[in-house]
Amino acid sequence: MDTNRSGVVVRRGYPAGPRTIGLVCAVAAAGALLSGCANGDDTGSPRKSGAPSRAVPATAPASPTGSLSADQARRKALVPKAKVDYGQALKAAIAAVPASEAIAAELKGTPASPYWDTVVATTDGAAYAVRVDAVSGKAEQPRPQSDDPEDKQELAARLSKATVTAQQAAQTATEKTKGTVTTIELGDADHGNNNDTVAWTVGVVTANDWNETTYEIDATNRKVLWVNIDQD
Repeated sequence: MDTNRSGVVVRRGYPAGPRTIGLVCAVAAAGALLSGCANGDDTGSPRKSGAPSRAVPATAPASPTGSLSADQARRKALVPKAKVDYGQALKAAIAAVPASEAIAAELKGTPASPYWDTVVATTDGAAYAVRVDAVSGKAEQPRPQSDDPEDKQELAARLSKATVTAQQAAQTATEKTKGTVTTIELGDADHGNNNDTVAWTVGVVTANDWNETTYEIDATNRKVLWVNIDQD
């Protein structure tokens, strides 16, 4: 795990660095003549010592054979079946709850029946879960969430702080990692220097390796606070 100067933390894997091959020389007994030196490489070309190692790209396959983990296989089976993207799902959910704002969406279900589990809320902190069919885009009846006054107060405060929309946060993430947004959620930031920061968590799945890259994005200025690449 590396932390750059901007405070963004990125998980990466690195291969072992190149090894230096020693040269062994034999001195002839007669005439003290120096024999030829071998470098141990079948090509006959010596390797340079100190050559830098190369980092494994974030989109490297799960294994040299291309086999997928259980999570990667699940994403590969589910994601292409969703004909409705996160933005369309949130639009349908907002339409089902007048004067609401999007606060969460996650692609769930099975390849035969994919759906978006979305959450929208009004400015007073009242939240509603809305299931949206990921094929037809049809929204089901909204389901009210917690009636606890403190929960509603916290959510209302979070909504008042957030000036970045779900779509803007998703755009920030997909500009850095080209792929499909499968999760997005507004909450309190887990990273950064300010404990009062509100942030969007955005998950992006890449189709060339079926990894998921998760971004935590400041909901006031679109700054990336944290990045994690799930290669499992």
